[in-house]
Amino acid sequence: MSGPIGHLAYALLAARAAERRGLALARVIHANLSSYLSGAYLGCDVQTVPNAICLDTGVPVGHGPVTVARSPLTGGAVKPWTLSFEGREITPREIHDTFYGRAHLILGWSEREKAGVISWSQYLDYAADVAGDAIELFGPGRSSLSWVLGWMTHVTGDGLIKSVLDGLNLHLLDGKYTATNRPIQDLVTFNAIGRVELGLDWPGLLDQVAEAAVEPVQLHYMRCARSQGRLGAHFHEGWEPELEPLLRAVLAENHRYQKILNPRLVREMTVTTGSDGKPACDPALSSAAGGLSYPEMVAAADEAGFREALLEIAELIVDGFEKVIAKEERLLGPF
Repeated sequence: MSGPIGHLAYALLAARAAERRGLALARVIHANLSSYLSGAYLGCDVQTVPNAICLDTGVPVGHGPVTVARSPLTGGAVKPWTLSFEGREITPREIHDTFYGRAHLILGWSEREKAGVISWSQYLDYAADVAGDAIELFGPGRSSLSWVLGWMTHVTGDGLIKSVLDGLNLHLLDGKYTATNRPIQDLVTFNAIGRVELGLDWPGLLDQVAEAAVEPVQLHYMRCARSQGRLGAHFHEGWEPELEPLLRAVLAENHRYQKILNPRLVREMTVTTGSDGKPACDPALSSAAGGLSYPEMVAAADEAGFREALLEIAELIVDGFEKVIAKEERLLGPF
């Protein structure tokens, strides 16, 4: 699944699974839900910046390094977007290549930094150190810890859906995570599962993602700050504190742009009633999904066991929580 819809679904279902298992961390999540949700998306996807500016409206469009040729708002011309920083213009590609792997750890490193990829076992040690530091160095509240837990749902969810980690059984149309099935995953999660089954308020949830304060622990786990704490003691490589000012500027832009994206995303994802009286989705998403109508998408998702796959992802995320708790006993609580 792509974007915030998938990652918020993973995070919310994982929070419910953690509560069912009686984990004390569930109380931290519920008490600091905005931080958890923001960590679950913007705590990882630092490429959430515009790609271009619509010349007809002056409004930013696109997402990260994916090139926008024409404005999705008007069909008109666009110009490239850049982040102005200390007299330089930073492109979306540079932002992605500099920071994406630092947030995702087990995947997504640029070609020049592929040596930075860490294994799942290393990641569990890494996450345990970050969680311990969130308690010890970034308190006294628990918003930092909740942010870290959200970030962990993203790393694990991406690893599973992108087949970096084993354990997820899903074949929807043409695979597990493809350009054709991503619109189906998003639309079914937003509507049939999110709105109908779970009663989720997507506009409110997305606003929490954008409006939550950036937690300084994000610069810590991305190693764009001075080395300190358990993480600094156990992971000596990759610290680049000189990147901190740029990352702070990028993170601020992430939250600003997410606020702009949210109404567009809700409109795009919302299923309406077509002229034939049947549920209808955005025509561009139908086209991207091989021309399937929304009812056909729901049928394909049901046949593939997509809902069960979402629950499976949530349980595997909480398995990861428990493995980290075993390494960092302070996560047992009390909270």
